[in-house]
Amino acid sequence: MSLALRVDYINEPQTIAMAKLGRELSAQGFDVISLSLGEPDFTTPQHIKDAAKDAIENNFSYYTPVAGIPELREAIVKKFKRDNNLHFTPEQILVSTGAKHCIMNAMMALVNSGDEVIIPTPYWVSYSEMAKLIEGVPVFIHATIEQQYKINAQQLEAAISPKSKMFIFSSPCNPTGSVYSKEELAALVSVFEKHPNIYIISDEIYEFINFVGTHESIGCFDSIKDRVITINGLSKGYAMTGWRLGYMAAHPSITKACEKIQSQFTSATSSITQKAAVAALNGDMKPSEEMVKAFKRRRDLILNEVKQIPNWVCNNPEGAFYLFPDVSYYFGKSFNGKTINTATDLCMYLLHNAHVSMVTGEAFGAPKCIRISYATSDDKIVEAMHRIKKALDVLT
Repeated sequence: MSLALRVDYINEPQTIAMAKLGRELSAQGFDVISLSLGEPDFTTPQHIKDAAKDAIENNFSYYTPVAGIPELREAIVKKFKRDNNLHFTPEQILVSTGAKHCIMNAMMALVNSGDEVIIPTPYWVSYSEMAKLIEGVPVFIHATIEQQYKINAQQLEAAISPKSKMFIFSSPCNPTGSVYSKEELAALVSVFEKHPNIYIISDEIYEFINFVGTHESIGCFDSIKDRVITINGLSKGYAMTGWRLGYMAAHPSITKACEKIQSQFTSATSSITQKAAVAALNGDMKPSEEMVKAFKRRRDLILNEVKQIPNWVCNNPEGAFYLFPDVSYYFGKSFNGKTINTATDLCMYLLHNAHVSMVTGEAFGAPKCIRISYATSDDKIVEAMHRIKKALDVLT
């Protein structure tokens, strides 16, 4: 079978691969606790589900405009103004099949073969693979745990070259939970002001899962706002992962280009989901607020558990629902004659010996770390950490 070369130079997301391995063990009868997928364990709020039911009953089941129904694009404009102090028109909004789809649209619209895409690490697994898929060149900036996994202006300046075309980051961050303050964003903006050919993708999908106060959007800075593509969606803040709807806001020329690309790939997203999205964006936020309170409680719970593990080094995440500890102390240790040399080895060891599924930091550009999702119940968090400690104790 002669497959296209692009299949060989991208990788399957490790988040999906580990979840698949966990399901396979569960099918064999093992009690596997999954701390691998970034998926809220809450159900979609009732008023959103009711809107979808109404759409079905009213036969809202036909193709919609590629960019999304006018009612939804207006709701997104209103949301940006209300929550982010960002001012757009409906023509600047594109609705897609998830935030990932939005990012891919933007990359395809802006990045040519050989262009460099600057990515702070740790980063969400798909950023680098998306860049490679369109023949862009990922350029990584390493942020340390001492920096709370956030880059500074000096690092950004040093990474820029004549081939730099795009910068992409997330705040709150997957996988670290780090949140950029307005002052930290301003420092990065001062660099972008000197390089007018660089576009910025701001992935804000975890906006509402923020434990430190107001979310800050880099698109608020007037000097660069025409080069910022702001990405958001429903999956995290509204517990709507399976509904598959994301949206982007950008300069009209960028949005129009992305719409043109999307028209040849997927056309519009689900008409029923779009009606549900209108209810989500215009509706009661109390269910989301309660969910965030639960995530904060779980964050505190799992941090307390991690502190009891010798030599795991962890930051204090300010958003999202992940921990990203440095676990390199355990590299070189063994069990039953098998040595753990990497974070991937440690994840596989804990999967098969503790029956806890997590994701290697190698997938996120941080080979000394692992990602732990605490988007599960308190009881499962406590039990998972108990199993992990027990499995680590027998390593020599």
